[in-house]
Amino acid sequence: MRKLWHSLSLLARRRSISSFSKSYSCDAPFNRCTKTHELLIQPNKFVTTPFRTMGTLVQKTSPIPSRQRKIMKNSQLEETFESAETTEEMLKAFGNMEEVFDERELGLASLKIGLKLEHEGEDPEKALSFANRALKALDKDNSNPSLPVAMCLQLLGSVNFRLKRFSDSLGYLNRANRVLGRLQNEGLGVDDVRPVLHAVQLELANVKNAMGRREEALENLRKCLEIKEMTFEKDSGELGKANRDLAEAYVAVLNFKEALPYCLKALDIHEKVLGQNSVEVAHDRKLLGIVYSGLEEHEKALEQNVLAQRILKNWNLNADLLRAEIDAANMMIALGRYDEAVGTLNGVVHQTEKDSETRALVLVSMAKALCNQEKFAECKRCLEVSLGILDKRERISPVEVAEAYSEISMQYETMNEFETAILLLKRTLALLEKQPQEQHSEGSVSARIGWLLLLTGKVQKAIPYLESAAERLKDSFGPKHFGVGYIYNNLGAAYLELDRPQSAAQMFAVAKDIMDVSLGPHHADTIEACQNLSKAYGEMGSYVLAIEFQQRAIDAWESHGASAEDELREAHRLLEQLKKKAHGPSANELPMKALPLGKTPAITRDSKLES
Repeated sequence: MRKLWHSLSLLARRRSISSFSKSYSCDAPFNRCTKTHELLIQPNKFVTTPFRTMGTLVQKTSPIPSRQRKIMKNSQLEETFESAETTEEMLKAFGNMEEVFDERELGLASLKIGLKLEHEGEDPEKALSFANRALKALDKDNSNPSLPVAMCLQLLGSVNFRLKRFSDSLGYLNRANRVLGRLQNEGLGVDDVRPVLHAVQLELANVKNAMGRREEALENLRKCLEIKEMTFEKDSGELGKANRDLAEAYVAVLNFKEALPYCLKALDIHEKVLGQNSVEVAHDRKLLGIVYSGLEEHEKALEQNVLAQRILKNWNLNADLLRAEIDAANMMIALGRYDEAVGTLNGVVHQTEKDSETRALVLVSMAKALCNQEKFAECKRCLEVSLGILDKRERISPVEVAEAYSEISMQYETMNEFETAILLLKRTLALLEKQPQEQHSEGSVSARIGWLLLLTGKVQKAIPYLESAAERLKDSFGPKHFGVGYIYNNLGAAYLELDRPQSAAQMFAVAKDIMDVSLGPHHADTIEACQNLSKAYGEMGSYVLAIEFQQRAIDAWESHGASAEDELREAHRLLEQLKKKAHGPSANELPMKALPLGKTPAITRDSKLES
């Protein structure tokens, strides 16, 4: 069976890390079937002796014992299975093996077929069947982990992910991870374990992303990079791609600061290995432009985009080039270069097909530039045409269409057409709710709907959207993400509007706690949350705490210097107002402690915290 294990290892290696330089070891704990070449009887030959010129006796061949015939037959079946190249050939050979081998002996062959079927991706249910069969055969003793068992579990995780059974997939992959950890602790060679471990970590990242748990997925991607760093040369192209993958993951959670060093590392490696005019370098520079945009360094972003466009043009990658030109126009808009952006987009729109998504995106960017120039009639015409195109593509590209609807809603919001913006966002939400991997986007859209409802005075309707958004974003990005802080700040404002100051104070306290960690105590939004908390305590008549938090806000504004003179003046006015109220006839408050900041509350719609 050792030869079967060797080929199985090679197949799994190609699935997990296509360019790993070393295959799994063949020294697996399986006995190789005995080779029978030496048992074959050589043809008889006459023997010449000094006494005879020709032989007169006929030698008889000895009959082959039945045990040896069985060994020969089994070996031939294995050789046939090993030499099979197509799935059909493998299944036919496997059928012949089933007549001879017992289920335990078929474990590795079942695993190999399962891996082959999963790689082809045409029949995941059949791949799942063979994977389950392999695990049942190979995992007879749960207390004795083996690499084939880990491979079975990884395969089961992968197939269940393909079938969108994310919870089942996560269970198998976590178990595979534990098995591999035990094997490493027991001293199994790293060359055997690393390819499977990388495949498991990568699949864990995919499953967690699909479940909306993007912050957790980052940890698995970091481990993928660590494995590749231990496996490949310092400037290997594989390391360049791994660094870019991790940078993209950080961009997906809007953590541009963490994305930057990985993106720069990817660019450095690809330039050294492939040269400055390679397609990989172009992709690195496009991503770097997005990172710089996220960091609001728009000049640097545009510079990277221009360099990427030159490379894409050299390689005649027209589709990528069009996207890069749209990105460039958006960067120009961010820089206030509206006419230049419109000129770029006019050049791009004629290169797109009439009802294509690309044309719709061009028109959305065009509308953004026109909106900033207050050319609202032209802006609306662009948006209407874009919506007509996108409406036809909801079933084909739901995620891309949802992103475009969200962008269009921002333009209507800018034009103070809030009802239209809310309707578009609800349409966006309906598309995203059917995509479990877009939980983070669903949370962001819910937060925007809640905020717009709050802005238009529909406070009671806003609260369920804000509560839902907080839970979605906590699951996706973790409880200390700045986006979660903004939602709690808005929830506090909603409760304050409904004359529920104690609930409001609780929300503002949580918002401030999150922003202290994610943005820092001197960030303008953190200071605003602090002032909101002061206001809530003031509404409750707890002036001691209100004055304390307003003074903290003043101290924070003072650190901004001359750039925050107006804010500081207003903060002092509010403080004086609180002091007057504290000394007024109603200042007979009971001593009260500040609300705890350490934990994020579990929000329920029916909770009323006021006495």
